Order: sequence, then structure tokens, then C-alpha cells
Amino acid sequence: MTANGCSYNGGICHETVEACDGCGRKVEFSSSWFCSACPEPSTKWKTGHCNLATHVSKAAAAAQQKINPLKASKRARR
Repeated sequence: MTANGCSYNGGICHETVEACDGCGRKVEFSSSWFCSACPEPSTKWKTGHCNLATHVSKAAAAAQQKINPLKASKRARR
């Protein structure tokens, strides 16, 4: 959605969903809130998280490596 209008689906953009509250891409046009990056925000949130959302941060998952106890004990003896 831009000031000139929407070029998606014949000029019809969909309003933002509740999950978009707090996003930096949320813009108000003609007393309605639209996403400046995605014309249909509900499809982005269908799988869980929107990949364009600025208010959602991905938690860095620490990869736990399986440690061989025999090798760990040999390393500890050094």
C-alpha cells in the first residue's frame, strides 16, 4: 500500500491483523491500517510468524552438540 494506492489484486489491499500491532511497516491510509510491505498480512501470519515483522525477534537457538564422554575425559586430563 502506497499513497498512490494498491497494485495488488485489482487495487484491493487487506487491512492489518492484530499480530501486526507494533510493527514498523504498519502505515495508516484513509483511517485504516495497512502493511507497507505485504498486501495481505493474514497470509504472512498463517504459519506462525511474519518474516517481515519488525517487532518480532527470532530467538537464537543454541545448538547443543552431543559430546562423547570418553573424548571429554581425555581432554580434561591434559
